[in-house]
Amino acid sequence: MDHDTPGTSGTPSDTELTAPHEGESHEDGLKTRLNWLRAAVLGANDGVVSTAGLVVGVAGATDSRSTLLTAGLAGLLAGSLSMAAGEYVSVNTQRDSEQAALAQEREELATTPQAELDELTGLLHKLGITADLAREVAEQLTARDALGAHARVELGIDPDELAKPWHAAWASFISFTAGALLPLLAIVLPPHDWRLSITVVSVLVALAGCGWVSARLGGAPARPAIMRNALGGAIAMAVTYAVGVLLGAAGV
Repeated sequence: MDHDTPGTSGTPSDTELTAPHEGESHEDGLKTRLNWLRAAVLGANDGVVSTAGLVVGVAGATDSRSTLLTAGLAGLLAGSLSMAAGEYVSVNTQRDSEQAALAQEREELATTPQAELDELTGLLHKLGITADLAREVAEQLTARDALGAHARVELGIDPDELAKPWHAAWASFISFTAGALLPLLAIVLPPHDWRLSITVVSVLVALAGCGWVSARLGGAPARPAIMRNALGGAIAMAVTYAVGVLLGAAGV
């Protein structure tokens, strides 16, 4: 009589249980990396739009290359530093909240372990697991890593992937700077007659690219994201250019 071999019939092997389906990625930290990539794309998008609006507005008031360079550099530094500082404060606050929640959960596990086991059982039961199986799973998870189990199921926090403020700050600074360099170089390097047209075209292409990437990362249709991004940048440049022309004409 033939005997079943592991992974061919009957109970699946551990490898089969954990192996990802074709086309899927179950790598540790994948969600975190995607979030960082989205943040980088959004930071670059902000750098493109804000700096493009600034230099195009100044170009509407003056033809001076040195003035455009000064204004663009000032906007680039102010924007990138502001983005970095804001991201650092925001993510630091998030990390403090995560650490406080983990500390409270750690104390509750130490002082009322049975109540915490009952709570984990109830949460698993709410996910659709039968009561008896939920109890068994809760006991196994608690025996293996009680804090990690409660953090993931109850709090939605991965103790091994807490928010990193300095990483967020540097990512925002670099991505904003990279995005801001495009309109800055496009407005100061070409000859006078080509400055505005080259800047507008390059900015719209860059914004379309940012929209496409952000849509792909989020699994959303690309065309609406591209149109929204490009339209927003076009409106920003049109408004600031009009204001620059008016101020230049008024001699301000």
